[in-house]
Amino acid sequence: MLIFFVVPFLAFCAELKLSDAEWKEQLGEKRYRVMRCKAREPGFSGAYLDEERVGTYVCAACGKVLFQSEDKYSEPGCGWPVFKKPIDSTSVLYLEDRTLGFKRYEVKCRGCESHLGHVFHDGPPPKHLRYTINSIALLFIVKNP
Repeated sequence: MLIFFVVPFLAFCAELKLSDAEWKEQLGEKRYRVMRCKAREPGFSGAYLDEERVGTYVCAACGKVLFQSEDKYSEPGCGWPVFKKPIDSTSVLYLEDRTLGFKRYEVKCRGCESHLGHVFHDGPPPKHLRYTINSIALLFIVKNP
């Protein structure tokens, strides 16, 4: 059974199983390259880097709730939105990634398995995690706009 819910102006499905052509059509070229081909959004270019409003971040591909604004923080020199943790343990998947010659973990949406960014072990206490997420992989829903 597919569950639909609405994100401003768009309807998303919580269990998307699409072909590459369908993903490309749904996401557009830039989002497709980041979310399905694991490209990286250029640093300091994302819409949510300096976002300070209260709200929730959802997957731009399927609408799954991923992060809360209260867990977002500024990381000097980092050109992407940074979070302390996902909204809950069921929202993301992790894959070991050694493509740059060192061990890091890719963060993917559990709803559609789209690439979101990476998590590093140099964040703030208590868990010392830093989720560096591509803005283009997210949509932001303002709380009580």
